[in-house]
Amino acid sequence: MALYNITTKQEFEEKVLNSDKVVLVDFWAQWCPPCVAMTPALVSLSKELDDTTDIVKVNIEESADNNKLAGEHQVQSIPNMVLYKSGKEVDRIIGMVPEPALHDILTAV
Repeated sequence: MALYNITTKQEFEEKVLNSDKVVLVDFWAQWCPPCVAMTPALVSLSKELDDTTDIVKVNIEESADNNKLAGEHQVQSIPNMVLYKSGKEVDRIIGMVPEPALHDILTAV
């Protein structure tokens, strides 16, 4: 399964910026109901698109590194899902998105 929970900037660089796959980074927090509601869709998509796409969850309150990452990537509201390809941001999705729509976005990149 290509779903990762990261807690350090080093993990972010390894799993996102240096990945040869499309990577969806989900910036989220445990207290955010829409963020928690997105989790089943992200788990499902991580299994379905395992060969082409990684999903990285960054709990913005879990570590100082994660909080800093959120600031560095201009995360001002959550859920905030940033799509990367070849280490570069190619799209940003803010708020809840139905799984089929998210699937279409991920497979169009």
